[in-house]
Amino acid sequence: MRDTTASAAAGTRWALEARGLGRKYRRDWALKEVSFRIPEGRIAALVGPNGAGKSTLLALAAGLLEPSDGEVRVFGEPVTDPGTMARWAYLGQDKPLFKRFTVAEHLRMGRELNPGWDQEAAERIVRSGRVPLRARAGDLSGGQRTRVAFALAFGKRPELLLLDEPMADLDPVARDELGALLLSEAAEQGMTVLMSSHLLSEIEHMCDYVLVLDGGRMRMAGETDELVPMHTLVSGVAADDGPPAALNAHTVIEVRTSGRHFTALVRREGPLDPAWQLAEPSTEEVLLAYLRSPGAPSLLSPTAVPCHRKEAAA
Repeated sequence: MRDTTASAAAGTRWALEARGLGRKYRRDWALKEVSFRIPEGRIAALVGPNGAGKSTLLALAAGLLEPSDGEVRVFGEPVTDPGTMARWAYLGQDKPLFKRFTVAEHLRMGRELNPGWDQEAAERIVRSGRVPLRARAGDLSGGQRTRVAFALAFGKRPELLLLDEPMADLDPVARDELGALLLSEAAEQGMTVLMSSHLLSEIEHMCDYVLVLDGGRMRMAGETDELVPMHTLVSGVAADDGPPAALNAHTVIEVRTSGRHFTALVRREGPLDPAWQLAEPSTEEVLLAYLRSPGAPSLLSPTAVPCHRKEAAA
């Protein structure tokens, strides 16, 4: 497990930070008082139900929306600073391509618009998927269009890649191929990735950092190998009127009963009843429990919560 002490955090560089971030649409808040930070080099998952605010958060991080409250910083600088634009890339759900442009013309456009363009990397991504350079974008399959969009994003050689459900419309084989591509290219270029996704099993194998949004608020943030071991799955015989009272000595995230049997995910606050059966939960089990239990206490790692500017400068 990584060292998450204050001294370790002091030497960490942060790819993305949000402080008191909020976005209001008319009378409703899509995001409210969201604060977090992501260290450089992480593959981070952004998880939450539909309407949780994931797309809004990514659009704010990409500077496509202005916050109603708070701020977003990329590598320590405001996202609105023109100097940051070359350091990040954003890929939305619709993966916008020009239907009448060929693949080669898209890569040429990327080369002409981005001073640090890596033509070799972009062509490698396209050719590895056997996508014809002369094919028009409108004639490509969903997986091929996603690969071309990935090529444009990675060809920019960003330090931070923001992905909004980039593989939502792909079949399992294409998802597996492009997931492997994402990991290999991110490792090759040493970039940080923040990716929203509904597939929790995919997140467990790809991501080492997690942000959980629900109702526009941050429910969980931090390293997966720090947060997940803080939880225990317990099961045993339920009381006549429901779960045993001894569970109340711990932070209960979720509890379910079936007949005389109960299963609960808890953050232990001391010894657990020796009569209970204990198990280590998976990342997917922890995330599902938090998503199913919006009233459960939030959990943010100390290193995932930004300090105030004055404290950072001290």
